[in-house]
Amino acid sequence: MASRNYGQYCGVTTALELVGERWALLIVRDLLVGPRRYTDLKAGLPRIPTNILSARLKELQEAGVIHRVPLAHCGLVYELTPYGRELEDVVLALGRWGFKGMGAPGADDVITSDSMTMAFRTAHDPDAAADHPPTTYHVHIGEVALTLHTGPEGLRIAPLPGSTSTPVPAAHRVDGEADLVFAAGPGIRSLISSELAPADALADGTVHVIDGDPALLERFAATFHLEPGAREDAA
Repeated sequence: MASRNYGQYCGVTTALELVGERWALLIVRDLLVGPRRYTDLKAGLPRIPTNILSARLKELQEAGVIHRVPLAHCGLVYELTPYGRELEDVVLALGRWGFKGMGAPGADDVITSDSMTMAFRTAHDPDAAADHPPTTYHVHIGEVALTLHTGPEGLRIAPLPGSTSTPVPAAHRVDGEADLVFAAGPGIRSLISSELAPADALADGTVHVIDGDPALLERFAATFHLEPGAREDAA
């Protein structure tokens, strides 16, 4: 169990005692993408001190949120338990809420394959996807390269072959050619929030189409969308 104890009998209190310590939910976020080795988790959270990562993993195991299991060709990996996977809706809801308060990235901010995977899962609109034929996108954001396959059957996201050494669950793998290949920087947030129309994103260089029909960027923007919102400044 985590060392923090609020001394209150409440479900929210218990949840915070289990996963409210710093870095804990980010570990959960990355494990929602798939099983991870210790080295994978450290690489995905480059600023976490090794002693803190070890402590959080121990606490999450003791809380029944994660466990260690053998995985072929990878050895022992950390994986969410069924109890831990129940945090998925919580993490996605936090992502939607946090998106409203995001500003421009800081000079030292990084993105990772796992963080962007969860960002696209957060932004995915299944109703909009169901209105379109199945579509596969190859998206390059900085050094992150992902395949997104979306349509009436749902969403699958996986790193592009050769772009990662982390385990990819079979259910997440995406085969076949992409309908649209494009690159973008942090400005893709403006496209997802509809603050920038797809045509404008192409015109000003926020998005660069590498291959495929640029008109499909309209479909992408309709399928991956979040309300930007705004935080009120403190008085």
